[in-house]
Amino acid sequence: MNNEKLLKDWMKKNEEQLCDLVSQMVQEPSTQLNELGIQHFVSQYLKELNYTVDMWEPGGEELTSHSAFISARESFVGSPNVVGVKKGTGGGHSLVLNGHIDVVPEGDLSNWTDDPYSGRVEDGKIYGRGSTDMKGGNAAMLFALKGIYELGIPIKGDIIYHSVIEEESGGAGTLAAILRGYTGDAAIIPEPTQLKIFPKQQGSMWFRLHVRGASAHGGTRYNGVSAIEKAQLVLTYLKELEVLRNERIVDPLYSKIPIPIPINVGVIEGGDWPSSVPDLVKIEGRLGVAPDESFEDAKGEFEDWIRRIGERDDWFIEKPVTYEWFGARWYPGSIETDHPLMNMLTKNYKEVVGESPKIGASPWGTDGGLLTEIGNTPSVVFGPGVTNMAHFANEFVEIEKVLQCSQIIGHTILEWCNLEKRGSYGE
Repeated sequence: MNNEKLLKDWMKKNEEQLCDLVSQMVQEPSTQLNELGIQHFVSQYLKELNYTVDMWEPGGEELTSHSAFISARESFVGSPNVVGVKKGTGGGHSLVLNGHIDVVPEGDLSNWTDDPYSGRVEDGKIYGRGSTDMKGGNAAMLFALKGIYELGIPIKGDIIYHSVIEEESGGAGTLAAILRGYTGDAAIIPEPTQLKIFPKQQGSMWFRLHVRGASAHGGTRYNGVSAIEKAQLVLTYLKELEVLRNERIVDPLYSKIPIPIPINVGVIEGGDWPSSVPDLVKIEGRLGVAPDESFEDAKGEFEDWIRRIGERDDWFIEKPVTYEWFGARWYPGSIETDHPLMNMLTKNYKEVVGESPKIGASPWGTDGGLLTEIGNTPSVVFGPGVTNMAHFANEFVEIEKVLQCSQIIGHTILEWCNLEKRGSYGE
């Protein structure tokens, strides 16, 4: 019996362990500033598999002065990263398994059927904040590592497991792991893709615009210029830019995504008194960045577009819209669709699920962009979970999908890490 069959059978036999693992991870609330408990859990799990574990609180000038560093936090005290390394016997390819353990806040508790951190198991699903995004995927990776360890299967290449903080806020945890030297020949990131395989992902960055008007009494509003009315023109102008940028996206991997790289406006604030003509409106939003596009090019086009709005309305020549870039930023990422790791994932998916996988492109950013672009570690996004359940109340992940993901990743670890390293990706 080959090692892949041994591992698949072990996983099926021990499926209850996987279910318990997901529940236990969900039951550790790990919103920002509350990551210590889950990281101790992951650290202990890796140690029991004889991994060399490094737990540290990110920080230092190398991290905070890096051009890719984004965080609103002044300190990461009490919020450690965890990396576990299992050295191979030699001669194989190394593989990074990257998962973030931070989750978004639970929101309005009245929208939840029960405790957001219950880890409740019902009808083949595990419920709770983070079950889909992305503790189901993290558990799938850890379970695969446990199966390989329990069966004593030899591995030639190094396995590097990342359990990182701050993905939801821009990726400072993964950047810290990269700068600490925890990179590899390739990486898998099990974000909730519904078991689709994503070799490409868009990036994004946040922008802030200030639209100015001229104040006046509401009773004689014709003596003023409403910043709210001018902001409506700016929103229309941004919509035109979104259309222009997306018309250029001809990659077939984005063919089923209605807007591959959206420009989303998430915050509008303006005015301070009902009887006054507002003289200032703030607009905050998110600019999508194509996988093969640089931040600099995307910013340049956006800024030029904003500067040219005076061609539509003379008011903006007198009172230009000002802009700034702030807050979170996610790097885009892309690897070849015929990359050896892609070929292995595709083949192993067919063997486990019995049909060909869907290959697509991520409509959101992940830490894969940092690994690919900054860490020189080509990354594929592939994981269980219903994408539209991420960040929602009553979030859940299907046990069957977590098991299938674990089997596919497990088989890929055996194949990739035992691929003889003779050149680039074993060629």
